Amino acid sequence: MNYQTELENYIQQHGGRHRLALHSCCAPCSSYVLEYLTKYFDVTVFYYNPNIHPESEYVKRLEEQKRLCGLFSVALIECEYNPDEFFTAVSGLENEPEGGKRCEKCFELRLKNTARLAKAKEFTLLGTTLTVSPHKNAPLINEIGARAAAEQGMIWLPSDFKKKNGYLRSIELCREYGIYRQNYCGCKFSNR
Repeated sequence: MNYQTELENYIQQHGGRHRLALHSCCAPCSSYVLEYLTKYFDVTVFYYNPNIHPESEYVKRLEEQKRLCGLFSVALIECEYNPDEFFTAVSGLENEPEGGKRCEKCFELRLKNTARLAKAKEFTLLGTTLTVSPHKNAPLINEIGARAAAEQGMIWLPSDFKKKNGYLRSIELCREYGIYRQNYCGCKFSNR
């Protein structure tokens, strides 16, 4: 399935501007995604990432996310940082390879909680920046996201933002704005 085409079809079919709750993992992944989506949606970034370790890294990424949202004039909702939620969700999967079952549980945790928080703020449309990374499984993320959105009575915005040079554009934007680009996904297991 071509998620980028599906996203473009959604935009064409629904027209107008809609409020979009956008889960973001970090400023580098958000850069191109915000450049693209702010043309079509009123975006609010939800920064929910209890997986990021250590806390100093979480704070550093959050500050970069705030700065980027300011550059794009996008609202940011900083969600609670509780790493115990992540460790509970991935318990028993600590030795899984990167991209395996541990990552699946991490995506599920973050997208389900973002959907719940977004629904409480009366958003009806949900998406994520996770699919811009060439290291992330877009079909899996879209499947989890669609399920999380449906559980809250929301619509999932399918995507594969790495397509059509989205990932390369994110690198360009990070250079242009001097955005900190981390060298690991976020959790202590991915930092091994």
